[in-house]
Amino acid sequence: MIIIKKFKQLTTSKFGRNVAIVATGTAMSQAIAVIFTPVITRLYGPEAFGLMGTFVSLGTVAASISALTYPAAMVLPKKDSDARDIAKLSVYVSIGTSFLATLVILIAGDRMFAFLGAQAISAFSLLIPLQMFFSAWLRIAQQWLIRKKQFMTTAKVDVIKSLIINIAQIVIGLFKPIAAVLIVFSTLGIGLNALMLNLSTDKKDKKKRINKQGKKQNAAALIQIARKYYDFPLYRAPVLFLEDASTNLPVIMLSAFFGPASAGFYVLGNKLLKGPNKLIGKSVSNVFYPKITEAAHKGRNLRQLIIDATLGLATAGIIPYAVIIIFGPWIFKLVFGAEWVMAGEYARWISFNIFFQFIARPSVVAIVTLGLQKGYLIYELISTAVELAALYAGFIIFKSDIIAVALFSVSYAISFIVLICWVIVTSKNDIQQERYSDE
Repeated sequence: MIIIKKFKQLTTSKFGRNVAIVATGTAMSQAIAVIFTPVITRLYGPEAFGLMGTFVSLGTVAASISALTYPAAMVLPKKDSDARDIAKLSVYVSIGTSFLATLVILIAGDRMFAFLGAQAISAFSLLIPLQMFFSAWLRIAQQWLIRKKQFMTTAKVDVIKSLIINIAQIVIGLFKPIAAVLIVFSTLGIGLNALMLNLSTDKKDKKKRINKQGKKQNAAALIQIARKYYDFPLYRAPVLFLEDASTNLPVIMLSAFFGPASAGFYVLGNKLLKGPNKLIGKSVSNVFYPKITEAAHKGRNLRQLIIDATLGLATAGIIPYAVIIIFGPWIFKLVFGAEWVMAGEYARWISFNIFFQFIARPSVVAIVTLGLQKGYLIYELISTAVELAALYAGFIIFKSDIIAVALFSVSYAISFIVLICWVIVTSKNDIQQERYSDE
């Protein structure tokens, strides 16, 4: 009964209402994706999905460090002027990293893709730096809107972007159902999302930002900001890189060891199971980050905030993931066609890690506020090594894709259980107050 009570408190509070706004937009965008996916899967097939998934996996890993995670710091300062400086610093950094990625691909791209067993997507390699820049631009816009608590804006944009991209994939797929279409739109979708968020920013707020440009945006001010939030590139960026690498390893390795079709099965299962995660988990993250930061400013009990949010998410997520564990293969066969039944088998195991990733959202968000980023880096190094070992055992020792996915998912789930316990146990009020000062 304690979980139900906490969930009711979560949904009736202002925090809960803000979560509901973001979740509604995410729910609608996910509903659009679910409605169109059976058509898309029948047009393109597992192999095209696998090639797209391999490209997206590599692009996501590269994009994770495109701005060295500086945009995530935009919520922390008390002054908007400091947040604007962080945004400008993020733009400069993302331009530099995207340029470096372009050089690396031009010089050694063929060898890298051959090493990863991803030669089939090497023709699209130069889209990766573009995806890096678009991703940084998107994160800057998202974090500014989170800071200003413009949750309705992000909700509307999620829906419109999902509708445009899914319709475009189907229309073009009727004439040219090839992997290239999915790959190109995976990159354009990020850019479109970023563009619409920037265009949808409150006009008064946008005018204020433009008028204040130049006050503290000289090189010295940006260097000062970079130093103040040094732990983001030093600790958070490697963590995010490792996080995305471990999350996307199954797609890359399935494609290399068992072919694009196996990767396609995993991509579809993973994509659909992340629906509840995006629906509520992302919404909680967007609202919880400024809430726990504000609570830190006021010296409130952060531990209880984390526990309440975690219990609420556990209540919301248990039933959807349990259904997939029991009926996964049958559901996928019915909805997406007989050739996708293996995706349902994968989905049974993926459910374990997605559920615990889902309920760990408040703990992950709290890490920045609690100043635990150095410890988080150590945790991520260890957990990534364990997950890589699990995949290796499945592929090399057991020579089975199902066993590899199962071992990876179980080890991933255990790592999130450890993370939740660590954050709750170590959370306290004497956090690093200097980053919340006006200096």
